[in-house]
Amino acid sequence: MGRWRRTSGASRRRETPTSFQDGPLVLKRVVLIAVAVVLFLGISGLLAGFLSTENVERDDDLALVQAEARGDVAGMLDALSGCRASRSCVAAVKRDASDPHVLRAGSVKILQLESKTAYSLFGATGKTRLAWTVIGKLPVVQCVDVRRTGNFFEGIDVKLVGLSAPIGNEGICSKRTQIELEEEENTAVEQGHSPKARVP
Repeated sequence: MGRWRRTSGASRRRETPTSFQDGPLVLKRVVLIAVAVVLFLGISGLLAGFLSTENVERDDDLALVQAEARGDVAGMLDALSGCRASRSCVAAVKRDASDPHVLRAGSVKILQLESKTAYSLFGATGKTRLAWTVIGKLPVVQCVDVRRTGNFFEGIDVKLVGLSAPIGNEGICSKRTQIELEEEENTAVEQGHSPKARVP
């Protein structure tokens, strides 16, 4: 006959953990998971709000040039924060709103938007190079003065505070950094073109 061995009650108790022993470990895991979920949702919410700031500026820029294309002085003043209180700003708006190069009927389309204040974590002031057009018309390039306040955690507030007259299609709105100039030269060389003379 084969041999068999009886297992004592004490041995069985040692081999099988009790629910009392597992309790603290399970609770710790639940707490850690809950904390991780809360942190993930919080960070996701902050990031979503921060990234949506770029859409806010784009919408504001679009509303500004739509009013300009209509020759709507009041609409432009509404889009430019603090402009009504500045005689020079009001005069510039009236000048732009009567410029035949920007007056056009139809749906305004943004072709390109290059913002120096984009993705700023703690607010910034700078210029946005905005290229826009109405289908069937030549493009218009202008510089928009933008002021961002606030921070990543509390939210960024975007205000447009100025608009330039139209500039050349290759015109720039702010001086380029040394790094930007070098990147432009490297790109030109890679494409087989001679680098342009540096214009800061």
